Amino acid sequence: MEAQVRKLFERYEQLFEKSLAGDADMDEVTSVYASAFIAASPAGVMVGKNDDRLKQVMKQGYAHYRAIGTKEMRIRDVRISPIDEHHCVAVAWTSIYARRDRPDVTIDFDVHYLVQKLGGEPKIFGWVSGDEQEVLRKHGIG
Repeated sequence: MEAQVRKLFERYEQLFEKSLAGDADMDEVTSVYASAFIAASPAGVMVGKNDDRLKQVMKQGYAHYRAIGTKEMRIRDVRISPIDEHHCVAVAWTSIYARRDRPDVTIDFDVHYLVQKLGGEPKIFGWVSGDEQEVLRKHGIG
């Protein structure tokens, strides 16, 4: 399962990069997610479905990342913590942002993705993240 999870996040990273370039197929982007998911952050917990609404929200999210100067989003480290034979927690990101009249800034984000593999390819069914907006503000982004 570990090799397949690493491959999943390599693909996710490539899709993220295409999305930052404005060249993403949202069907392809959302294909890394399970049919339903959970997300937790300091803003609370939400649940959602992998549907047209998710595609629209993600499209808006990528537009926002471009607007705030996100140049690159890459996987810093795929740390995999198995839960059982079908589930694990994985990954952390590094982002590079362009800032007006100042050098680019690199920010590490820890996002813990919940991954499930039930037969085919592993899928993301949830994530836990910190306060991304606060981190960006501290670095003069957004």
